[in-house]
Amino acid sequence: MAKKNSIAIVVHGGAGPDSDHIHENKKAYEKGLQDAVDAGYLVLEEGGTAVDAVDAAVKKLEDNPLFNAGRGSALNANGEVEMDAAIMRGSDQSSGAVALVRNIRNPISLAKAVMLNTKYRFLGDMGALEYAKKIDIRMEPASYFITEHQFDLFSKKREEEFTSSDRIGLDELNARMHGTVGAVALDREGMVAAATSTGGIENKKIGRIGDSCIVGVGCYANNKTCAISGTGDGELLMKNIIAYDISALMEYKGMTLQQACETVVLERVKAEEGDVGVIGVDPQGNIALVFNSERMHRGWKTSARQQGIAIYLKK
Repeated sequence: MAKKNSIAIVVHGGAGPDSDHIHENKKAYEKGLQDAVDAGYLVLEEGGTAVDAVDAAVKKLEDNPLFNAGRGSALNANGEVEMDAAIMRGSDQSSGAVALVRNIRNPISLAKAVMLNTKYRFLGDMGALEYAKKIDIRMEPASYFITEHQFDLFSKKREEEFTSSDRIGLDELNARMHGTVGAVALDREGMVAAATSTGGIENKKIGRIGDSCIVGVGCYANNKTCAISGTGDGELLMKNIIAYDISALMEYKGMTLQQACETVVLERVKAEEGDVGVIGVDPQGNIALVFNSERMHRGWKTSARQQGIAIYLKK
């Protein structure tokens, strides 16, 4: 049991299949995760809220071109960026989400503004963009978001689409291509929060919305139970309502955070169905990092002296 006034931050940079790109950039990925952990933990250490901590951590990941969110977002079938994000506060289950946004440097900050400053919970597409302009959220030109790595992935998938001998559908080609970033935090007041942001999947259909911006799926926070951020195959997370299911097992079955995460990710979801990963924290400062995939980029730090950065399962 963690002492009162414990603080904790956990971040993820996506769960899914391994790749040469990850191995080639392993050190840079680890530094990016550490930067996000440090940014979130500093907010908590200085007495800031869990909401501000997850916002700070996710912004670091959105600004890092290695991660599929913000600047490193995947390109859709038109070679454009469409981003989704959501944030949730555990004290009263307030939340804010945005979908299909373009030109927004940090979609998570726009989602936070929706939560804090509007009567709505979800804004999408042009409405979200107009609101961002109204409140002076930082914007960037389209070229800012198109990284060499994501353009290469886009080009490769387009080539596969047009040269496949059996004309495999675009959805099938992209079944295992995905990425997300997220964070969960516990502040000194015992409040938890969760945030998740994504650029979606390579060559996705225009207008496809994933799990990251759906409360109860991509993220969930409740001071009675936990804060969760999910990652993996979006449609699979939506089917299983991953984040809320973990909270419900804790609230109604009395499971610990670790037990609930393992039950949902390793038992209820069948590995052959696809990739799922979650990070979580409870009001006592316990953390969990569970995934069924080849890797999940993750980092954590708590006042109980737990800290680390990892990508693969530790042997």
